[in-house]
Amino acid sequence: MASIRRTLSPYQDRSHQNGGNVSPFSVNSPSHKLNSTSRFALGVRRFIGGEKHSLPRKGFRTWKRSIYSCLSFFLVGFLLGLAPFGEFEDVRTPDFSFEVNRPPILDVKEDIVVDKVELAVVKRENVKERFDYVARKQVIVVTPTYNRALQAYYLNRLGQVLRLVPPPVLWIVVEMNVASTETADILRGMGIMYRHLVCTKNLTNIKDRGVHQRNTALEHIEHHKLDGIVYFADDDNIYSLELFDTLREISRFGTWPVAMLAQSKNKAVLEGPVCNGSHVIGWHTNEKSKKLRRFHVDMSGFAFNSTILWDPKRWQKPIAPSIRQLDTIKEGFQETTFIEQLVEDESQMEGTPFGCSKILNWHLHLEAREVGYPRGWLLQKNLDAVLPIE
Repeated sequence: MASIRRTLSPYQDRSHQNGGNVSPFSVNSPSHKLNSTSRFALGVRRFIGGEKHSLPRKGFRTWKRSIYSCLSFFLVGFLLGLAPFGEFEDVRTPDFSFEVNRPPILDVKEDIVVDKVELAVVKRENVKERFDYVARKQVIVVTPTYNRALQAYYLNRLGQVLRLVPPPVLWIVVEMNVASTETADILRGMGIMYRHLVCTKNLTNIKDRGVHQRNTALEHIEHHKLDGIVYFADDDNIYSLELFDTLREISRFGTWPVAMLAQSKNKAVLEGPVCNGSHVIGWHTNEKSKKLRRFHVDMSGFAFNSTILWDPKRWQKPIAPSIRQLDTIKEGFQETTFIEQLVEDESQMEGTPFGCSKILNWHLHLEAREVGYPRGWLLQKNLDAVLPIE
């Protein structure tokens, strides 16, 4: 009997050679009946268990070697990342832009109580020095001026003194009829705080010029409610720096003795208060015509608080007409009539400095009356200079 031997297909699964004619590619194959999860689990078991039926021998070894290589490189890179190899400098491109230094950001915590705040100046050596802010009273200096030969000299001399006085200082300069350009240039170049005022009152007597100029300054102080110590400083007097320091110690009204050169120019007289400490107990006077005055004080020998002008309730004064100097008073009595509007008697005065023992300013009457006033401050032509003959 002839036998027929069937050649096995290379694609047949060996596990089914003796079990039947079911092809591995048929729908009824067991491998197709497994779901996706079973196939994945079967592949994992074959890989872990080393089964050799899933892939050909050569392909399986290549895939397994690739997996091992990736795991080896990952492990080496991970260990190298943990190993310290020293510090690395920042190699980023430096920023050359000019920016404003921002303050550091501080963590703000609650329930923090600041006990003390201290001001300090930090030097270059990072050494801190404490300084205290000293609040000073403002000194309001009122100066009437007029056109004359030595006006520029007087204003510059007084302005240089005021530049040395610690601020705050306000210099009120009052002119008649019009503000001259020359005076304005001097004030601008002084470097101190000033106000340039003009008195427009028509005068019938030139001797009343200073009275109306001071009244213009008083109106300005009262209208703007300037707070400070008011002092009438004529431009032709001589003042010491110590005088302006003592002005800030005045509470209401202060006075001091003034040295004056007599009209005869052959002797000096003293006019002002006689003090026991800071209490005024009498007056210096040498002129018989002035003995009838209530207060023997020169115009540059007293100062007062500006609030008396615009806040009389602060000093328990009744509301009265504005405090001004009077042009109807005989010359020499203008000071005493003005002071009588500020205080009632010597008990409301303060003698300064202590004991009234120093002369702080001088009234010399050295005006050169025969010197003609120039037409302008600038010369239009060059001066003719005569050179000496050798």
